[in-house]
Amino acid sequence: WKTRETIGQYKSGVFVQDARGRWYILFQCKIEPAASRVGRSIGIDLGLKSFASLSDGRKICNPRYFRTYEKAIAVAQRAKNKPRVRAIQAKIANARHHFLHQQSTLLVREFDFIAVGNVSPTKLAKTRMAKSVLDAGWSSFRHMLLYKAQKSGAVCIEVDERMTSRTCSSCGKIPDSSPKGMGTLGVRHWACSGCGTHHDRDVNAAQNIL
Repeated sequence: WKTRETIGQYKSGVFVQDARGRWYILFQCKIEPAASRVGRSIGIDLGLKSFASLSDGRKICNPRYFRTYEKAIAVAQRAKNKPRVRAIQAKIANARHHFLHQQSTLLVREFDFIAVGNVSPTKLAKTRMAKSVLDAGWSSFRHMLLYKAQKSGAVCIEVDERMTSRTCSSCGKIPDSSPKGMGTLGVRHWACSGCGTHHDRDVNAAQNIL
């Protein structure tokens, strides 16, 4: 079956095999970018507690697909049932892929300018949060945003997110009251000691990213 109709000029193709042993061919096609749009803008801070926090105050829940099926994988591994393990892993990958496509499409349709933080999954994958980081799929999500924006005439850029959680989006200063370091990850709300503005940590970061 075809997942969707192909458009544009064929450039190359590649055969791939999924975790269940099924084969597919993927085509790369060259298409002309759509005319640029001018309209609404949004900043996106990617995270783990919430998959993404938007600069307009909304949050996208993190489905945590691996955590949902982690016990089922452990049971299958103890039973040495390799086909079952592969089937569960394929189910997780497909569910995550569908979620990322769904959310990226909605954002590109709604906004014409998207700024997303460049949080590094590679570095965080070396910490105790490794499973959650790899389960989130940040890199795939950013990639989807970039190519879908280009295709639809929107603009998507990656922004250095250093200090965005600590900088007050109202006064632009980094107050002493802002959360600092890995030890303060549990602090989700804080008040700026400079201007007195109360912040949701992730929404404030998204506003600074924008």
